Amino acid sequence: MSTTRAHRLRMPAAVAAASCVAALAAPASAAAPTAVAVRTSAYIPGTSCPAFPATSYWHTDISRLKVHPRSAQWMSHMSPTRNLHADFGPSFGEQPVPYGIPITVVNGAPRVKVTFGYADESDKVLYPLSSSTKIEGGLTATGDRHAIVVDAATCTLFETWDTHRRASGWYAGSGAVWSLRSNLLRPVGWTSADAAGLPILPGLLRYDEVARGKVDHAIRFTTNITDKRWLWPARHQAGSVNSIYYPPMGARFRLKASYDISGYPAQARVVLTAMKKYGLVLADNGSPWYFQGTSDTRWTSDLVSALGRVPARAFEAVDVLPMRVNTDSGAAKQL
Repeated sequence: MSTTRAHRLRMPAAVAAASCVAALAAPASAAAPTAVAVRTSAYIPGTSCPAFPATSYWHTDISRLKVHPRSAQWMSHMSPTRNLHADFGPSFGEQPVPYGIPITVVNGAPRVKVTFGYADESDKVLYPLSSSTKIEGGLTATGDRHAIVVDAATCTLFETWDTHRRASGWYAGSGAVWSLRSNLLRPVGWTSADAAGLPILPGLLRYDEVARGKVDHAIRFTTNITDKRWLWPARHQAGSVNSIYYPPMGARFRLKASYDISGYPAQARVVLTAMKKYGLVLADNGSPWYFQGTSDTRWTSDLVSALGRVPARAFEAVDVLPMRVNTDSGAAKQL
């Protein structure tokens, strides 16, 4: 399987903030979240840390949300004749590791200074990077070279983009840090390790959850042309057009309830059920309808091929604003 890695165009925070979601978003609701039974999102393997709280936007059921008014317009500019493409799985020798974005788990590991290309929008703290840190595509890879590190001792998530270990020390294009037990978003206009200013980890499809038969979160995906706006909970954009007829960063898409998944293999049905319940989140620029998962030797070509049969036209954009609690929080009303 050959994939095309995402290419990003970043803008300074001041410029990005000036062109954000005024045309897309209503004022934040002051209402409290709807009361729901206490629940816990699945733990990240090797830790007792959730992939963000169960009340997070990522873990919220969107199956009952209304279709977004611009769904048809956005879809018409998103290569609607294509099929889904799993941006993970066996590499068949094209690179030294399986396709996908790896996760490195540490436990109170030493931290080092990182020099950032986009320093004004990166978290300037020490990062737990070392020779053991897994880089997307392998140590000699081109492309996005994401590094995702979870410190199990503190349930802190560290993510970097364009990550390199040089003679002078560690370098990354950008870096972001989150508490996995918090719904706090990044500052308005700030990027992260992806163009939308969102965390990558909660949007990755993982083998362990597919194998157990339940995926409880939305999945990150890309498209090639995006609007110069963003939609909550995104905080940043990297659009190439200034048009509301193109999808903004943060847009959420759902596999239509009417799409018949009964003929797909069992593991593919697990993934497609999640796409109906939690959907896809537009998080970066890249090849249309490429959705991301972890780098894992257990992914099979049969699963990748089955998911590749799903047509893009089976999706629709949904209006997520009714579930927003606060513009600065990723917490969502459980509708």
